Amino acid sequence: MRIMIVTDAWEPQVNGVVRTLKQTTYELQKMGHQVEMITPTEFKTIPCPTYPDISLSILPGKGVAKRMKAFSPDAIHIATEGPLGLAARSYALRHHLPFSTAYHTRFPEYVYARTRIPLAWTYRFLKWFHGPSMAVMAPTQVVKDDLEKYGFDNVVIWSRGVDLEIFKAQSSKVLNSAHPIFLYVGRVAVEKNINAFLEI
Repeated sequence: MRIMIVTDAWEPQVNGVVRTLKQTTYELQKMGHQVEMITPTEFKTIPCPTYPDISLSILPGKGVAKRMKAFSPDAIHIATEGPLGLAARSYALRHHLPFSTAYHTRFPEYVYARTRIPLAWTYRFLKWFHGPSMAVMAPTQVVKDDLEKYGFDNVVIWSRGVDLEIFKAQSSKVLNSAHPIFLYVGRVAVEKNINAFLEI
């Protein structure tokens, strides 16, 4: 199968979205699928206001259309709701092509934490964006339930696997502690609310 993945989140960013897409691409190719990606590396970009590590593509519509036509994908997956995601969504709708989307992060909460834009406004945009998708892929049941609470009706769970070649179960005797040990694994960013973790 020829699969086109479109994402506004890509290297040099280090985050869960990029990690998930890299692993997904690797696994799909290992299964024999032909995968191409449209990423910000192909376009002129500007830093995202309030989050300069994210590069926003400037007017990517023609470039996205050119890549789509050249590759002629059997399946389109739109991973993000930024300029590239919007351009890919527009192309797919104009050409009556089905596509899937992903809801990787609690985007409205992140936007609110950084800008104080009301959650309802951002969820309204997301519902519009994901509405025509054949399936909105959410990482957990909790996220799926939250989206459905906001009126999303096409949400499916896309859980993340564990690479058993890297991670192996160990005996609980490895750590000898009378108290539980807590570990945070993730980016240090305002939207991660690490203070709540530290209060445990």
